[in-house]
Amino acid sequence: MIFSLINELLNYGLEKELIDKDELIYSRNLILDSLNLDDWKDDAPKVGRDIEAILLDICGWAIENDLINNSPAEMELLDTKIMNCILPRPKTVIEKFKTDYAISPEIATLNYYNFSKATNYIRDARIKRNLHWFSKTPYGDLEITINLAKPEKDPKDIEREKNMPKSSYPSCLLCLDNVGYAGRLNHPARSTHRVIPMTLKSENWYFQFSPYVYYNEHSIVFCEEHRPMKMSKDTFDRLLEFVEQFPHYCIGSNADLPIVGGSILSHDHYQAGKHIFPMEKAEIENRFDLKDFPEIECGTVKWPMSVVRLTGSDKESLSNAALHIFNSWKNYSDESVQLHSHSGDTPHNTVTPIARRVGEKFQIDLALRNNRTSDEHPMGIFHPHSEVHNIKKENIGLIEVMGLAILPGRLQEEMSLLEKALKKPNWKENLKNDSVLGKHFDWINEISSRREKPIDGEVLKEEIGKTFSTVLEHAGVFKRDTLGKEAFQKFMNTL
Repeated sequence: MIFSLINELLNYGLEKELIDKDELIYSRNLILDSLNLDDWKDDAPKVGRDIEAILLDICGWAIENDLINNSPAEMELLDTKIMNCILPRPKTVIEKFKTDYAISPEIATLNYYNFSKATNYIRDARIKRNLHWFSKTPYGDLEITINLAKPEKDPKDIEREKNMPKSSYPSCLLCLDNVGYAGRLNHPARSTHRVIPMTLKSENWYFQFSPYVYYNEHSIVFCEEHRPMKMSKDTFDRLLEFVEQFPHYCIGSNADLPIVGGSILSHDHYQAGKHIFPMEKAEIENRFDLKDFPEIECGTVKWPMSVVRLTGSDKESLSNAALHIFNSWKNYSDESVQLHSHSGDTPHNTVTPIARRVGEKFQIDLALRNNRTSDEHPMGIFHPHSEVHNIKKENIGLIEVMGLAILPGRLQEEMSLLEKALKKPNWKENLKNDSVLGKHFDWINEISSRREKPIDGEVLKEEIGKTFSTVLEHAGVFKRDTLGKEAFQKFMNTL
């Protein structure tokens, strides 16, 4: 059986042009070594199966023959190691990207994206399990995903991790040292990882795709140096330089403060991709003149969060205008809307910037952020409040600022269970006392009070979208009520 599977994998490599026929025996021998085999039989392979099925069967054989334990982490370490046996070296991938880029940046990223899926670095079969829909809101159609692609850790693997020797290599999940790294139980396998070098502001940066792909061509641009995220004019310059090099992409940076920042603040990086986010479609609500930048179009966006949009033809002028707003915002306070820029020497104000091309012009959106906490809102005043934690309680990062919800995988089962529970006549009592679904009681009770029709799966999806809209409103520093709009106007007038 195993020889048939190896032949099937080799044929897959030939079909996807990961190897050519001159590398067939070489690749076969690498696979044999990875599986501790020293013999070969040219058994006929199956045909027409996807890479996930092939690798799953190889891992199954490895478990049966005691090469690995029956754990998701060990299976991923092994299937990535085996997959690397039929992949080109990094230099070959880089040269191919350069050749494609000379034809078109769009062709270069598309071919690299398809390569990353073919290598199983992007586990496409997993990504397709994610749930996805659009929800109508006053701000346009928000994009909702329930993330099922990121596997839950096996409790046995978690226990075994505790006994593993500590390692600080690679320094983080983004570092260049991850390229080709075999991985371990507490660090993902990256044998199939290939990155593309690039220059931004005369520094070495690298381009890669996210293995979890939350949207089309979801990519990460990271600095060669392992240094913390820091918002500055260099940030705006790099974002604009990137969209000059890749005009078909948008790119943004997570904020550089905890609570309102991303999950990896220790390594300077951005996220990009070929995707039109809901925020990009949102219209300008109020226009303003920046007297020091008359050539820049400026306005606030009709959006649940507080967003300033700048558009112009000159990158340097646009970057300076963004810096002007950022510097003004860093020290801005307004007691009327609980906005304090500092607690002592601790700063609270920052921005989440996004850059894109609009025709021949450049555009930057600045989402104003504040990470202050209070006794009432210990996780953050401008963070999802407790009444929406049944749907979303995690930080609101760059992707969600732009209107794409990344909701926890638990919601898939919980929504299915809710739909069944609501068909019973005594659902209120049962739901309130349910250890899993009880968190949704107040939410469902409120929905049922304003809806005459039964609450089915489609209604739950619609209400999740509305709740995500509320989540973003909570994260907005200037609320959408009269007081908030006047406060936003007051800030803009200071510019």
